[in-house]
Amino acid sequence: MLRFAYETAHTLDEALSLLGRMGSGARLIAGGTDLMPQMKEHVVEPETVLALGAIPEMSALEVMLDGSLRIGALVRMRTIERSPLVLGRYEAVAQGAKLVGSVQIRNLATLGGNVCNAAPSADVLPALIAFGGEAVVVGPNGRRMLALDGFFLGPRRTLLEPGELLVEVRLPAPPPHTGSHYLRHTPRLEMDIAVAGSGAVVTLTGGRISEARICLASVAPIPLRATSAEAILRGAVPSDAVIRQAGAAAAADCRPISDVRGSDEYRRHLVSVLTERTLRAALAQATAAH
Repeated sequence: MLRFAYETAHTLDEALSLLGRMGSGARLIAGGTDLMPQMKEHVVEPETVLALGAIPEMSALEVMLDGSLRIGALVRMRTIERSPLVLGRYEAVAQGAKLVGSVQIRNLATLGGNVCNAAPSADVLPALIAFGGEAVVVGPNGRRMLALDGFFLGPRRTLLEPGELLVEVRLPAPPPHTGSHYLRHTPRLEMDIAVAGSGAVVTLTGGRISEARICLASVAPIPLRATSAEAILRGAVPSDAVIRQAGAAAAADCRPISDVRGSDEYRRHLVSVLTERTLRAALAQATAAH
């Protein structure tokens, strides 16, 4: 491993100041579960590493006055998967977080690192996008909010500008009778990367699907909304036929590649099956919700 300087920030202002002085040769670290392997493999070779773990504002996990959920960038995956503020209300987010590595990894891995690493296979991102999540970002020009749908530009590429950092993710309060679910397929049951994944959030009103959002993992360079499938579901009465049509549409929406883990045809088949299953589970939760 190459030699590098190491700095610790204790406040957001200090982090922005240090980041501004360090320039493009700096990398941020929280849990380190993405950065350290990348450094060992010389994918990145930072001149300076800036640690963010001591900034209290970035560790918040709380429901706001408007009912939205605030998840700080430093909140650990293990905390997210077990939090009563996430379970049930944002079930697919908890499910995605629980699939990140091992328990030991999830005790270190942070939401902010997972978001900013921008891996197309990241298991928590489809649920965050399907729930309409927004990234709260701070930088030299102040604070701004960016929709996570559109935040990702490709592997390890986001809308973050030089000198900016992710402070938290905000999830809007889900309407009554909303359900969600996330599923993925991996060759192994644990410690593997999704060949394909599907997350769904649905809301029922008067026996019909009033809103549906589906986001896919590992079938495009970014987490991908299945907009054709969503259009089929909105306004429809839930049925096996509608769910099958949505699964087929999601498979048509994706842009998979063929690699050693699966062909593009195999991934499309997985998307169809996984989307059908996530929709059935999400609809069951929405039906049971009071």
